[in-house]
Formats: sequence, structure tokens, C-alpha cells
Amino acid sequence: MLNIANILTLSRIAAIPVIVGLLFLDQPFWHWVSVTLFIIAGATDFFDGYLARRMAQVSALGRFLDPIADKLVVAATLMVLVAAGHIEGWSVLAALVILCREILVSGLREYLAELRVGVPVTLAAKWKTTTQMVAIGFLIVGQAGPSWLDFAMIGDILLWIAALLTLWTGYDYMRVGLNHMRDDQRAEHRSEPG
Repeated sequence: MLNIANILTLSRIAAIPVIVGLLFLDQPFWHWVSVTLFIIAGATDFFDGYLARRMAQVSALGRFLDPIADKLVVAATLMVLVAAGHIEGWSVLAALVILCREILVSGLREYLAELRVGVPVTLAAKWKTTTQMVAIGFLIVGQAGPSWLDFAMIGDILLWIAALLTLWTGYDYMRVGLNHMRDDQRAEHRSEPG
């Protein structure tokens, strides 16, 4: 169970307290350290899946932990960015949309797993993930970035783009999920005696 892919996934989870803790240190150096760790954590998301497939180490633990690790990194970082004032005003709404969608899709996947229905990741969902990760990276750096480039503004714009992609992909997942729920409910009614 503790193969290289799962170790990478677990390291992503272990990095979360360090990434978010550094955001409370109000010095530019620590924001750069935090974003570096965030980028490394994001890279492990690619490499854990790639290595698991390449080395034939795909495991139930890895399939369980990988999406949870992704959601924990995003949720924890967004919450602390709001708490530390890196995300403020209307942009808090964009962060909330992303968090709500992550919880909704997780619940939907869990329900559909009981029906033995897989929910494949769409290309739009991959774009959403990439956009939100880049947005979070810019927001972590925030005012610690060079004066000639407004990292906070770029992060805010990308966060809103990610939120719009989140609504779109969330709708797609819900539409597929609701179809399966209707089919499941019809099957239950047919199997009831009477």
C-alpha cells in the first residue's frame, strides 16, 4: 500500500499545514516558500497518478486518497487565503463557489460509487483544476510579487474564471448524477412488491 505513488499523495496531504501556516507569516519570503510548496504539491498530483499507472501500482488506497488530497489542498488554501485577507470582497464568493462544488461533486461521486457508476474527469474539469491552481498560486504570492506585476489582481481574475468553469463542470456532473439517480429510483420502484 505504501508505494511511491501513495507516498507522493500522502506527502501532498502532509504539506497542507505548512503551506497554509506560512500564509500567516506576513513576510514576502514566506509567501514565496508557501507558493513553492504549493507548486510541488500540485506537481505530485500529476506524478502520483502517472507513476501508479506506469509502475502498475494503482491501488484502492491511491484511488481513494488522490481526489481527497486534491480537494484538501484547494479547500484549506482557499480558506486561509480568505482568512489572511488575500481573497476579499466579491472574490470570496468565487472561492465559496469552488468550495461548494468540490463538496457537491465529492458527495455525488460517493453516491454514484454505491451504484457502481464511475464519473470520468472531463476536459473542462481539467481546465477548471488548472485555472484554480494557477489562481491560488498567484493569490498566495499576492503583494509579495514584483511591483511591475499585480499578482493579486491576476489571481482574482483567474479565481473568477475558475469559479465560472466550476459552475459549468458542476452542472455537467449534476446532470449525469441526476440521470443515474432517476434510473436508480425507477429500478427500486420496479423491484418493490406489489
